[in-house]
Amino acid sequence: MEGSLKDAVREYALGLPGAWEDHPWGESAMKVGKKVFAFLGVPGTGFGMGVKLPESSGALLSMPFARPAGYGLGRSGWVEMTFTEDDADAPPLDLLLECVEESYRAVAPKTLVKELDARAE
Repeated sequence: MEGSLKDAVREYALGLPGAWEDHPWGESAMKVGKKVFAFLGVPGTGFGMGVKLPESSGALLSMPFARPAGYGLGRSGWVEMTFTEDDADAPPLDLLLECVEESYRAVAPKTLVKELDARAE
């Protein structure tokens, strides 16, 4: 299901300094420079996302919708989440946006992170 949660996460991700969208393997990937900071799934197939969470992956992995990302990425702090927007276990939007921002901060150049911090002030 394409819907408001996915749209809100995508819009937030694209609003981060230097962020842009790519479509490797048909999947929607949010990038900064050449580095991916969020995978948002294949358009038209529901909502799932993958993010790099060096600080909060342990806490998120205790939730029913989260698991370590495949292809060995879980060892580097990547977490994969799958749910539907009407799923009782779907996380709140604020949590998803926090995950996107943590992942962005983990891969973005320091100059762009400083720009993001300046926006918050």
